[in-house]
Amino acid sequence: MKFLTSGKVKDLYDVDESSILFKFSDRVSAYDVKFKQDIPRKGEVLCKFAEFWFNELPIPNHFIRRESDTEILVKKMDMLPIECVVRGYFYGSLVSRWKKGKIVLPKGTNTTLAAKLLEPIFDPTTKSQHDVPINKIKALQMNLVTEEQYCWLEKTSIEIYRKMAKIADKAGFILADLKLEFGLLDGKITLGDSIGPDEYRLWPKDSFEVGKIQEAYDKQLLRDWLTANGYQKHFDEQRDAGKEPTAPNIPQEIISKMTQRYVIAYEKLTGHSL
Repeated sequence: MKFLTSGKVKDLYDVDESSILFKFSDRVSAYDVKFKQDIPRKGEVLCKFAEFWFNELPIPNHFIRRESDTEILVKKMDMLPIECVVRGYFYGSLVSRWKKGKIVLPKGTNTTLAAKLLEPIFDPTTKSQHDVPINKIKALQMNLVTEEQYCWLEKTSIEIYRKMAKIADKAGFILADLKLEFGLLDGKITLGDSIGPDEYRLWPKDSFEVGKIQEAYDKQLLRDWLTANGYQKHFDEQRDAGKEPTAPNIPQEIISKMTQRYVIAYEKLTGHSL
């Protein structure tokens, strides 16, 4: 196998002319900043979640098989330069963008923090080091996808979100939002990349309360700690000054809690033990 590249979490290897190996690591990043510390068992959870969701969702995808606790084999395809975000709740960047007038929500939307939206909304971004929110007009102007592709991605992404939200609900969780990626395989749009706690927000139903910051069983736990301690603002200030943001040390309490919650989320959602 030939090493191809390292992403924020995955290492990619060229296996043959038609397949790639994804090796999931315990690395973690937040707000586009990579941290020196690892989150134990994170790679295993992400790998097995990817296997679960690709097998569970009724849509063509690039998954071939799981090779080990941290590796999956996938089909090569040409990735579309768009990240397909679906939001079911008023949370995250949606809140700040709405407050700044950068996005218009349907009439009657409850804009209380963590309130459920009237319907899931398609809220895609570009694929870059710092993702930029876009809409259909911008996506077409930037030649990211065709109009037919955009409409298909919007419809299919929302359908996948609804399917995953039902599975999460039965397991005692709320799926607040979701990020998906697609590519072209033999000319057909195909679900790709991976799906797990790095790609969605997951909240336990028994502690859910509208108007409050939610208990995170995903990477949001780290983001919330960074925001509460002023690091998100610090990262922005460093970037504005032309500097690369430096990552602080993550407290052991946060690291342990992330491991625990990733494992709990996997076991409850899938019904399998790690």
